[in-house]
Amino acid sequence: MPNAILDPTGATRLQKKAAAPRAARRASLAGARVGLLINTKQNARPFLEEVGRILVEDHGAVITARHTKLNFAAPESQEVIKDLAAEAEVIVTGVGDCGSCSAAAAADSVVLEAAGVPVAAIITESFRTTVEKMAELRGAADFKYATTAHPVAVLTDEQVKARAASVIGDVIALVTDPSAAA
Repeated sequence: MPNAILDPTGATRLQKKAAAPRAARRASLAGARVGLLINTKQNARPFLEEVGRILVEDHGAVITARHTKLNFAAPESQEVIKDLAAEAEVIVTGVGDCGSCSAAAAADSVVLEAAGVPVAAIITESFRTTVEKMAELRGAADFKYATTAHPVAVLTDEQVKARAASVIGDVIALVTDPSAAA
């Protein structure tokens, strides 16, 4: 198969998918219903909970959904995606701290964006290529995401909080567009 790309989800595609839609952005997070899509990797929950706390306390968001993935290495079901899209106007997901969970975070993000929900996926720097290839396979070659240093799993509670605080600017930039207020 010339120019075939092996899709880690199990399918082989000879052609790139059509461009995946990107959700409209809010002008700000003030009053936004935010959902957290948490994988089961070590420190993912406290990391995303800290991101959520900062979004609530400093940016006026409201956490309306928390979903923990049953399998960090697999994309979520359409049913879970539909429920998250109904419960939240913005999703923060991660933490992509390994290859399979990073790929799944990218896959989930592309599907959520297509469902009309802006997403900030947080991935460790070591897995940029994995995320970019999965997003490209899903039709989102221009997929944007936040990064943090690798690894997250071994951090202390204080280090997790500091890392979460360090990505807030990127998270906000990924899910908002200040010009949307105009």
